[in-house]
Amino acid sequence: MSVKKVGLVLGSGASRGWAHIGVIEALEQHNIEVSVLAGASAGSFIAASYAGGGLDQVKRFALDMDWKSVLSYLDIAFPRSGFIEGKKVAELIELFTSVEQFEDLNIPVYMVATDMITGEQVTLSEGSVTEALRASMAVPGLLTPKLINDRWLVDGGVVNPLPVDVCREHGADFVIAVDINSQRITKEKHIPKGDKWEKGAARMEKKRLEVITSWIEKYGSTGKTVSTKIDQWFSREEPSPHIFEVLGSSLNIMQKKIEEMNLLTHAPDILLRPRLGDMSFFDFDHAERAIQEGFKCCETSMPEILERFA
Repeated sequence: MSVKKVGLVLGSGASRGWAHIGVIEALEQHNIEVSVLAGASAGSFIAASYAGGGLDQVKRFALDMDWKSVLSYLDIAFPRSGFIEGKKVAELIELFTSVEQFEDLNIPVYMVATDMITGEQVTLSEGSVTEALRASMAVPGLLTPKLINDRWLVDGGVVNPLPVDVCREHGADFVIAVDINSQRITKEKHIPKGDKWEKGAARMEKKRLEVITSWIEKYGSTGKTVSTKIDQWFSREEPSPHIFEVLGSSLNIMQKKIEEMNLLTHAPDILLRPRLGDMSFFDFDHAERAIQEGFKCCETSMPEILERFA
């Protein structure tokens, strides 16, 4: 094998991040050994899980996930700096990253975060893996920022959704990058009725009821008041997008634009773009499809990848 060091870059993209699992499985199936990992946000989580030996656990968790379990990890407490406090997210991270310190990971991992005061890119590769992940995954306005080394850090996707440059800076000779923001989310305003529409409507109705029930159980009378607003978010009668759609779509558009600019100066050797344009920000319960699409995308490019190792 002529290539000395293979780098894998896992991009940000919330629920679409499950696709990274499929990509890694395809690479392993063809005995392609990754020597350096770089990630942002969801990509950082999968990178740490893989390097810490917990990827199989993450996959099982993802495939078993439903909307109710998604909600259980959203400790919505209306804190000052974000909609979600993030303690349960940290607990989730710890479930799949049994390795506590970066230096104990099987593969070097570099996570990108953003200094929310200066706007600078911050690369995290030392100390607590969990703390670094909380910073790299802190979606602005949704998840509270993380204070590390006297810097308030938020999601790495704000400045570098696909950190190819970070991977090369840390010794990768050959870089494979997985862009999960390559397609914008688009939705038809008027969806024709039929089996597909009915199934989608039933799924949204189920989600709506689960959200309301969980809030009433947790917050009592206050929960009833808040759940009324949440009910409006999921209402099919309301034409305007709800807050999660606004946040998710806006971040997706922003990250896509940043990636386009960054790729002009920091192009990977292989760029993988799973087709997940219709997956929204919080579709974490669509893991099976995302994983399969990641695997399929990597397999399609495998002849080119293997040719580079000839």
